[in-house]
Amino acid sequence: MSIKHTLLATAIAGLGLFSLPTIGAEKADLMITDAMVLTMNQDKTVYQNGTVVVKDNKIIAVGDASLAEQYKAKQTLDVDGDIVMPGLINTHTHVSMTVFRSLADDVPDRLHRYIFPLEAKLVSRDMVRIGANLGNVEMVKGGVTTYADMYYFEDEVAKTVDKIGMRAVLGETVIKFPVADAANADEGIKYTLNFIEEYKDHPRITPAFAPHAPYTNTTETLQKVAKLSLELDVPVMIHLAESHREEEKIAKRANGMSPVEYMDSIGALNKNLVGAHMILVDDKDIELVKQSDMGVAHNMSANIKSAKGVSPALKMYDQNVRIGLGTDGPMSGNTLSTIDEFNQVAKVHKLVNKDRAAMPPLKVIDMATMGAAKALHMEDKIGSLEVGKLADIIVIDTKAPNMVPVYNPYSALVYSANSGNVRHSIVDGKVLMKDREMLTVDEDAIRNEALEFTKVVRETVIESGEVVQ
Repeated sequence: MSIKHTLLATAIAGLGLFSLPTIGAEKADLMITDAMVLTMNQDKTVYQNGTVVVKDNKIIAVGDASLAEQYKAKQTLDVDGDIVMPGLINTHTHVSMTVFRSLADDVPDRLHRYIFPLEAKLVSRDMVRIGANLGNVEMVKGGVTTYADMYYFEDEVAKTVDKIGMRAVLGETVIKFPVADAANADEGIKYTLNFIEEYKDHPRITPAFAPHAPYTNTTETLQKVAKLSLELDVPVMIHLAESHREEEKIAKRANGMSPVEYMDSIGALNKNLVGAHMILVDDKDIELVKQSDMGVAHNMSANIKSAKGVSPALKMYDQNVRIGLGTDGPMSGNTLSTIDEFNQVAKVHKLVNKDRAAMPPLKVIDMATMGAAKALHMEDKIGSLEVGKLADIIVIDTKAPNMVPVYNPYSALVYSANSGNVRHSIVDGKVLMKDREMLTVDEDAIRNEALEFTKVVRETVIESGEVVQ
């Protein structure tokens, strides 16, 4: 700028027409100011009075308060010192099962005695849509911006994700016995292939295979899915090393091998796989997991509620396994926001390791953000607030009574926060929830439709909680 232009600008600024920083300010779509920014980048940089700038669907600047003078945004959120962090990533759930939440919570062998019979009677396109809509709202309000799902009629789930504006990896179930959308595993694979074709180019939805578990599929099916996933470059979601029933069946099938060893031996342990639960694993299994570069979904509340055990998740994290937090389905962990997992993840790992210093808050938050992104092989796109990454951002209220005071933001998030403390949720640069109000869907209508569906559920479940045969 010439001296003449500088003097002119100074003179005009003095008249109050505009301030000097506005001259040449770069245009942006969204700017978040006065924020305690937890970037969750490699250095875990924190900006106490920070700014995050978004253009289109990407982050274009992250830094201190001076950034606010360098950009002119269409929308500015002054968050008054609240915590700003990457959106949470739920690495494992069955979102549509919200309509079954709180049924038979303490029934032994619940999956086989209760859930499978209930699903055989009630799963339909309509049920999947209604349940997914409800679960999506719950997750957005709890700070989850991306989730990985396994269920039936996943193309219906995809429609709900598209409408609300979330990001998701959606796995269509493949299982050997007849289910609502397929008579057998081969039909499940065909359904998945059609789903992949329909959504392969979607900017926020990643279609995937979801073989239910090693013991509910044949070796041939698991190998076929693994081969197709590599050819098509799509994820595979599976329940793995979750139960003693699974251990026994696989040991019988594979000469005493563990489920992880078995999956490796048949060529199904690879970089596209995401194994949910991974409770019954030893050091040899963990080494195979590391070598395969697969992801792991750690679902603490569901695992301890089912009394199946505690995954050696801390050991896996410390050995650089791709591991992130998940909730499991709303019949298993009952809630869908990973923020409600934080407290249990930290405390139970301390207990089982008999070490108060084990699983510190920073590791928990890392597993909910970058760790989860790595588990889904999406760390180049999401999981941290860095220039060039997709703008998936949440704001946590630090003025709520349960959050005052905040001396250490990581400790406050893990030991004090709950899902109701999420103030704003942003996905792909678009504000989906502002000050707890949903902006892209009608929350009341979604809730009412789910409540209406409970009438159908009540007709199928008698007072004792058993499914009507």
